[in-house]
Amino acid sequence: MSTIRLFADDCVMYKMIIISEDIENLQKVLDRLEECVAENAVKINPIKCKVFRFTRARVEDPLLYTLGDQLILEASSCNYLGTILRSELSWADHVNLTVNKAWKAIHFTMRVPKRGNSCTIRLAHTTPVGSILENGAAYLEPYNERQIHALDRVQKKAAKFAHYTNESNWETWSQRTKISRICVLFKAYSGERVWKAICDRIQWRNHLSST
Repeated sequence: MSTIRLFADDCVMYKMIIISEDIENLQKVLDRLEECVAENAVKINPIKCKVFRFTRARVEDPLLYTLGDQLILEASSCNYLGTILRSELSWADHVNLTVNKAWKAIHFTMRVPKRGNSCTIRLAHTTPVGSILENGAAYLEPYNERQIHALDRVQKKAAKFAHYTNESNWETWSQRTKISRICVLFKAYSGERVWKAICDRIQWRNHLSST
């Protein structure tokens, strides 16, 4: 079974591939999608479509999916709602992009509210800079210490600027991501409707203790 998600004028389709029949089934879904597009007078630009796989295995066979008569180009990464995903499941590209955008934003906020107090500077940070750093915080978990240090360094710089000292009560980026992840897991566990799909996938015997 394939899953299709729509975001405004963007469409994402994905499926777990285990055997060769899964590849054929996914191609059938693409063919059906082409039929639905023709029936509803909707246009899809195959040139803008990309296909990629997530795996750590050494796979050399190319992906030969087609949409209509057009071969879909294979890519090694994609931008999924502001998060850069790589085929080998590395966070390097996303972390580098996030750090560069956050530094540009923090340098801008450091120039503007020079006469504001710490509350004003904190607000100026949390609005543009914080939203950049915490994009995808619930699932972003880089294992590379250099990547974690680079993200924490932006947060520490903003705290130092707001309080005019190296000491502050601001959480580090690592601490805030843990809080976001705990909140998501709690919402899934408590059975909120939005998170029901995640709740159904939780293996209770592995994630919940008997006490």
